[in-house]
Amino acid sequence: MNEPIMQIHNIVKEFSGVRVLHKITLDIYGSEVLGILGENGAGKSTLLKIISGIYTKTAGDIKINCKEVNIQSATDAKKLGIAMIPQEFNLISTLNVFENIFLGNEIKRRGWLDKTAMRNKAKSLLEELKTELNPEALIETLSVAEKQMVEIAKALVNDSQILIMDEPTTVLTDHEVEIFFALVDRLKQRGVTIIFISHKLKEVKFLCDRLAILRDGHLVSVDDVKDIDEEDMARKMVGRELNQIYPPLSEHQQTDVLNVRNLSIKGVLKNINFHLKKGEVLGFAGLIGAGRTETAEAIMGLRKKDSGDLEIFGKPAQIENISDALNYKLAYLSEDRQGKGLIMNFDIPKNITLISLKAYVKGLIQHKKEQSVARDYVNRFDIKAASIHSNLINLSGGNQQKVYLSKWMDTSPSILILDEPTRGIDVNTKKEIYHFIQSLTEQGVSVIVISSELEEVMGLSHRVIVMRSGEIMGELTGDAINEKEIMLYAAGLKQTASG
Repeated sequence: MNEPIMQIHNIVKEFSGVRVLHKITLDIYGSEVLGILGENGAGKSTLLKIISGIYTKTAGDIKINCKEVNIQSATDAKKLGIAMIPQEFNLISTLNVFENIFLGNEIKRRGWLDKTAMRNKAKSLLEELKTELNPEALIETLSVAEKQMVEIAKALVNDSQILIMDEPTTVLTDHEVEIFFALVDRLKQRGVTIIFISHKLKEVKFLCDRLAILRDGHLVSVDDVKDIDEEDMARKMVGRELNQIYPPLSEHQQTDVLNVRNLSIKGVLKNINFHLKKGEVLGFAGLIGAGRTETAEAIMGLRKKDSGDLEIFGKPAQIENISDALNYKLAYLSEDRQGKGLIMNFDIPKNITLISLKAYVKGLIQHKKEQSVARDYVNRFDIKAASIHSNLINLSGGNQQKVYLSKWMDTSPSILILDEPTRGIDVNTKKEIYHFIQSLTEQGVSVIVISSELEEVMGLSHRVIVMRSGEIMGELTGDAINEKEIMLYAAGLKQTASG
């Protein structure tokens, strides 16, 4: 290889005296795709936030093109040609697409914003991404996948030479992933260096040239992709052998705990019918835009339905808002944990009790009780944090997700709806969550799992419902729960009666 485009030497990072990165030394080369792997909390995002100026290093040095640089802010990084596409979106929902793409990089003419130029350049960038996104569309109207495309377009505006991508494909369909991979290849051919974080090991194997693997804040190996397989990757990440990731399905009862009948929202959902049994895991599969999240939101009272009936534990249920849903012992983990689930500048106890706070109030909030319960959840879910008083912004994505799960478990639900529960989570944390789901079903809790990962839906579910364009296309059980059958229904090539 040629001289490194970036040299990272003995980088250390500490939060409140707790060391999370231990003397990381790594060379990064031009026109390569470097994968960064590790469990949640291994230090991946911390390292890349130092490179991109979001965090400042405690010790060590960074060189770009053999010259030492001092990156103190995102502005410094941008001037050095470094851009980061974050895992959690940094978009303003009340602005439209082109305004978000040029936020902080506005084109001006004679001192005034040149919206025509920005609109046209945004259109060109979106066409390069092969997306049909309207530059005038408001961010709040977009799907998660469409917001991801806006983030990528934002990074391309600066013509960055080092592009950091943190879990960029997690919410993309297979077709969108293909487009994304082609885009990465084009960027690489143009001389752009891609630093790529993903927990999808097959994706890493396919896309990357080299892999750097972190564990507990230490760099444990750097390998050429051709020299390492997926089992080696997983083993180096966790430091031990991984057994079967999915637990065996537990027996469930035949009692219906939830019946959804003729649920409809004009232009969104059409005559949704299904049932959920006690202690069952019911999977929802489908391509992005199929209506799975909208179905969950309608059940929880987060979306107003035009028609349809709910029956919970054999009795009619009227759910108009989240308080009603809680009264019926329903819980819902949204796919957008930062936007809809957690408050990033709150600490762990305050996030866990966001919904269940009444249980901690006797005139005043019983902070000692709140903190004691938070410690129990930290131990139960092995949440890695400097202390329970750490703000959520300082936790890794996987640990944030565990806090989010703790928040809903503190309401003692009977029916738990999980929307993309392992988005941006490493293989070991996934295994922990899968086994926790199984333990819940053994206690009689019923679980709905919405996931874009077919393997996850197939591995967890007793039954699978496949949706397309706001309708249920089919219900699969037993040997019919396989990738081929799910995709036939998801693509609209097959349909059976539901309910």
